[in-house]
Amino acid sequence: MLATARFSGTDAALLAAVLVLIVFSALFALSETALTRTSRVKAMAMVEEQRRGAPALYKLVEHPERNLPVILFALQMCTLVAATMVGVVADQAFGPWGVVLATLFEVVFIFVFAELAPKIWAVQHSERAALLMAPFLVAVVSFPPLRWATQALIKLSNLVLPGRGLKEGPYVTEEELLAMADTAADEAVIEGEERKLIHSIIDFGDTVAREVMVPRPDMVTVASAATVRDAADIASTAGFSRIPVYGQGIDDIVGVVYVKDMMRAEREDKAEEPVTLVMRQAQFVPESKRVAEVMREMQAGKQHLAIVVDEYGGTAGLITLEDVLEELVGEISDEYDVDRPLLEHLDDDRIQVDGRVPVDEINEVTGFDLPQGDWDTVGGLLYHLLGRVPVEGEGADCNGHRLIAQKVDGRRIAQVLIAPEAPPAETPASAPDGDGQ
Repeated sequence: MLATARFSGTDAALLAAVLVLIVFSALFALSETALTRTSRVKAMAMVEEQRRGAPALYKLVEHPERNLPVILFALQMCTLVAATMVGVVADQAFGPWGVVLATLFEVVFIFVFAELAPKIWAVQHSERAALLMAPFLVAVVSFPPLRWATQALIKLSNLVLPGRGLKEGPYVTEEELLAMADTAADEAVIEGEERKLIHSIIDFGDTVAREVMVPRPDMVTVASAATVRDAADIASTAGFSRIPVYGQGIDDIVGVVYVKDMMRAEREDKAEEPVTLVMRQAQFVPESKRVAEVMREMQAGKQHLAIVVDEYGGTAGLITLEDVLEELVGEISDEYDVDRPLLEHLDDDRIQVDGRVPVDEINEVTGFDLPQGDWDTVGGLLYHLLGRVPVEGEGADCNGHRLIAQKVDGRRIAQVLIAPEAPPAETPASAPDGDGQ
């Protein structure tokens, strides 16, 4: 049987403190859920809408790695202290059985009213909860003793974790962003084209100049000894508004000439002058430079064309502003472009692709698992598999597919046919040993 309850004034004060701590635990639990469900972009939109509490909310979600640990520490401290006080009062009032009752109270009451119910409400009213709690939370996370205690405990946990714990880093990875975009498109929150644009923007940051440049064999250039009229004819025939000018050879690019400059020179009766008279300075970028940085440099220098150089200083190709923009918005065609698909599905599960198409793009579109390595394009992959320049019709097997050099232009694989790998031919059974019939 339970012992006779023995309550004192101190016990009553402790119970009052317990109720206050449970209320704070509920508030912190609600705040934790609301903050984790509020992105920085959403908070910024609320600030622009001038919603009450939005500036404080943005301040919290701008650096979640600094603020969330303080809130979690305050939540745990309130919950544990309240549970300890309940146990002390119950032990003094009812003895050992009181501790059992206190444990049941903590498991049921604190879990339901200080954990589960606040978090469910925060999930149902994320924006309202976040805006409501933001000013209070800013004051909490700015309280020096609480912040110092949290930082000390984080350092202590880092000492016992491999690699000294987790440093400050992204709370959302690229894969999570892509998954969110796919989910939003599936639920009709955003359009399919918007999902493609989000994927392109994220992939854009990892793309380098070598992957989008016009390769060296496809470059249209003019010799520095050519006249303005000759250079204008070459540019007009190719359909380009600007072309590189070389000196001793293709690896010696000395500038870039614009069609509009050549037209002006012809009007001024300078058509027979050397093209270097109207040539402009060329911009050079390494082939390993990210296209996002290339685009910023081209914008700053007001350039639409840059020469891509390899690690030895030779000309690897050229990149235009249009090439960079196509990585974001897709193929941009003009009246001079030949409308021929780079990747075309044929019958019998065969695919015909341009030799310049990147391997990762083929894998993304078709679901194939073609290997990636030191090569970028499917033509480079076939070169790697054969180890030499193929003749038309020659191919190699790779991961269940047959890659065939359908068109070879000089030493370049211009077109590749990808077909299912043929099953191995069965070896005919040998005749049984014997003397005949």
